[in-house]
Amino acid sequence: MGLYLIGDVQGCDGALQRLLNTIGFSPSRDTLVLLGDLVNRGPDSLAVLRRMIKLGGAARCVLGNHDMHLLAVAHGARAPHRKDTLNAILEAPDREALLAWIRAQPLALHDRIDGQGLLMVHAGVLPSWTAAKTLALADEVGQLMQGPDFGDFLDQMYADTPLQWSETLSAIPRLRAIVNVLTRLRFCSADDRMEFATKEGADAAPEGFWPWFDAPGRKSRDVTVAFGHWSTLGWLGRDDVLSLDTGCVWGGQLSAVRVQPRGAGQGFATELVQVPCPQAQRPGR
Repeated sequence: MGLYLIGDVQGCDGALQRLLNTIGFSPSRDTLVLLGDLVNRGPDSLAVLRRMIKLGGAARCVLGNHDMHLLAVAHGARAPHRKDTLNAILEAPDREALLAWIRAQPLALHDRIDGQGLLMVHAGVLPSWTAAKTLALADEVGQLMQGPDFGDFLDQMYADTPLQWSETLSAIPRLRAIVNVLTRLRFCSADDRMEFATKEGADAAPEGFWPWFDAPGRKSRDVTVAFGHWSTLGWLGRDDVLSLDTGCVWGGQLSAVRVQPRGAGQGFATELVQVPCPQAQRPGR
């Protein structure tokens, strides 16, 4: 039995199939978690969604910014980007079932395996957020996504503000901040200020900011946080963080890591597997 985490697929179903073949994935034995951005920019987002649905309980995911973008475009709250490759989903006969499946997926997952915690998000976690807090905040958005007011939120989802987290935030600003952290964050300050303009690697942190996983006082250090989103960072395997976006859709690799606990508080032993993913896309967001 194996637990495999896979970085941003972004519609590259062919690479996903090659990766699953390489690791010998068996849905009767193994579990797969995609770390967000299942769709967009790659050639076959529709096939990725149908594959995940067909795998049932053997496959889970968290939502990323491109998955939320699909929901916004489908709702009419966001104009399609010229580089989008979402038409096959939007024009599919089972479109509504596909969109309903995406809406039912969480923004964060947590497993405890042999006493070791594993928190899974697409982008990042703020310093003041524990694993439990992250899950509770993700659930606030998850409840909204299943309710009648989700369309109203999509109409107001796209903004960088508020740029600092506070427990006093409420309504749309609070929900927007949660989504921005979990699907877009790269850099932040020790006091939960967010910076969204910089997209380069970890050494490009603006003054007063850190890569979110190195921010002083981060309260989620007691678990291993697995994430994607940051292709310019690439693979990073530490006891406290696993970064798995290795730029598949930009001609890089699609990466999977098998995680096995070493023991409570000792992180996970990891086995990294990668397949090439040549694509016509060029880096850009």
